[in-house]
Amino acid sequence: MNHPILSGKKGIIFGALDDQSIAWKTAEAVHAAGGSFVLTNAPVALRMGTINQLAEATQAPLIPADATKMEDLKSLIDQTLEHFGGKIDFVLHSIGMSVNVRKGKPYTDLNHDWLTKGWDVSAVSFHKLLQALYHADAMNAGGSIVALSYIAAQRTFPNYNDMADNKAYLESIARSFGYFFGKDKKVRVNTISQSPTLTTAGKGVKGLDGFLEYAELTSPLGNATAAECADYTVAMFSDYTRKVTMQNLFHDGGFSHVGVSQEVIDALMESKA
Repeated sequence: MNHPILSGKKGIIFGALDDQSIAWKTAEAVHAAGGSFVLTNAPVALRMGTINQLAEATQAPLIPADATKMEDLKSLIDQTLEHFGGKIDFVLHSIGMSVNVRKGKPYTDLNHDWLTKGWDVSAVSFHKLLQALYHADAMNAGGSIVALSYIAAQRTFPNYNDMADNKAYLESIARSFGYFFGKDKKVRVNTISQSPTLTTAGKGVKGLDGFLEYAELTSPLGNATAAECADYTVAMFSDYTRKVTMQNLFHDGGFSHVGVSQEVIDALMESKA
């Protein structure tokens, strides 16, 4: 969708790792829509991924920052404002990690030190980012901040583990800080609850293939892809959604409002035959 609806808009995109990540697809979509941005990720992630290729293709500066550290966020924002010569219009928070998921610890036997680390990276980092942006007065009025979530914040998906708790907290931060950002800065804060998506980070979730197949069978429109999520995020960054804030927006082909589909019933009955 090469419509220049973000022409002249500037921002920051967190979390692009490789061409499978939603943040990567979003950067490409924002670039195609006429937007400019700074790319950022944790230093360790930059060593693991191929983000330099994305930075070159989109002509975007690449600034390392650990989103769990306020000093890194403040430095990132200062450098971004200096690069653009003024305030920015959009920010994407696409950050999530669970050590318990990576290490295969079940929800009933969590390592709570690991839980705290994952909570800090996946959710508290969003509050830290919002706080840093707020106090720096870094956003133009009418700006838009988006974080990526998942329906496990509302419903139980056993293998999603402590990431479900992280996403629930993330969505709460968007509502709570969204109030202050709206009243004081006229800036929108929302979360997008995306379909299960085959990304590098998502591959760590046990049974992801089953998640994908079940959601595909349940969703009237089928699963939303990473590229489609990127297009939706562009819409959320644009002026067309300037009165949408403090919302958790389901982008899942209708999955979130279906009890059970005929396709799922047929698959269950066939397995019993």
